[in-house]
Amino acid sequence: MALNYIWIAFFVIAAAVALVKLVFFGDVEVFPAIMNASMESAKNGFEISLGLTAVLSLWMGVMKIGELGGVVNALARWLGPLFRRLFPEIPEGHPVVGNIFMNLSANMLGLDNAATPLGLKAMEGLQELNQKKDTASNSMIMFMVLNTAGLTIVPVSILAYRATMGAAQPTDVFVPILLATMTSTVLGVMLTGAIQRIKLLNIPVLITLGVLSLLVAGMAWASFTLTQAQMGIFSANLANIILLGIIVSFILAGVRNKINVYDAFIEGAKGGFTTAVSIIPYLIAILVGIGVFRASGAMDWLLSGIGWIVEACGGNADITAALPTAIMKPLSGSGARGMMLECMQTYGPDSFAGRLSCIFQGSTDTTFYILAVYFGSVGIRNTRYALPCGLFADFASMVAAVIVALAFFG
Repeated sequence: MALNYIWIAFFVIAAAVALVKLVFFGDVEVFPAIMNASMESAKNGFEISLGLTAVLSLWMGVMKIGELGGVVNALARWLGPLFRRLFPEIPEGHPVVGNIFMNLSANMLGLDNAATPLGLKAMEGLQELNQKKDTASNSMIMFMVLNTAGLTIVPVSILAYRATMGAAQPTDVFVPILLATMTSTVLGVMLTGAIQRIKLLNIPVLITLGVLSLLVAGMAWASFTLTQAQMGIFSANLANIILLGIIVSFILAGVRNKINVYDAFIEGAKGGFTTAVSIIPYLIAILVGIGVFRASGAMDWLLSGIGWIVEACGGNADITAALPTAIMKPLSGSGARGMMLECMQTYGPDSFAGRLSCIFQGSTDTTFYILAVYFGSVGIRNTRYALPCGLFADFASMVAAVIVALAFFG
């Protein structure tokens, strides 16, 4: 229901702001701009869904090989102790555990193109276990929060953008991003676990946190010890080497189990088109709402108001300059990326605002997009408390990003 009210608010607020701009400021372009934005956003939603078809077909085909080859079931057995705590509704050894793990791994490696189809595959498995087909289950919501929190270990694209913009040390935001994204993930899971009355203080969860902390520490050590050129090569290649390794290991597992790997891929890939078509109306709905909100000028007013409050409370004015990235990120990944690039171009990639905008961009994910696509792919209409928990993780990442940026660059 929360998503329903927010979607309505996008249009009502946009109309009110546009009317004020027309009547009091004589802005005769605002209403045409809103309608143009709605049409363009609808077109973008369709094109994004169309573009996802190829990627969905590829990864759903690969995952089918993994299922028939026994890899997904093996992952489910290995991860059983941890996932039984986080997802108590999922039966022990269920294959969906392997799908969830693959999705989260792709997210941590910054592989958005792979993460989305893997996440949709996991949602299909969770929907099979769901008793109320139009209502999100607890497991679905926990999975969504883990995605919207956006835990990223290798923020390849952000480091590449900083290098392109001429940053003296493109990797200097690497550790701050890790710290901020870890914070958003842990707090998001804690809130969701509290609502679901899951006891998270147990050995498997603590071991996982310990392993992640060691991994973050290792990546931090690498960022400080490697040269800029070495770190760029390391970041650009690590994720893709792992990704290719996964594909090859799935194929070899299929050969070992004497399945027809090619036929298995074709069977799985056929589902990519169906899934891509099913998310079109949900994606168009959320993108049109966001597009109308932006075109009316309501987004600019919101950012100005938040900036005024921050400065009135004695906050750093440079924080205000980076806030558009943080506010836009839950709504639109491409929009937030544009805000980040604009901030670096305006204030410089090595300015406090430029660095903070990069940390904002890398520390969380596009909450509204994820909810629309993932839930829409399986026909979920009642998302329950998924959106508030996702937005809480976003807010936690924003606060953590500011604190970490002040500690490193303030």
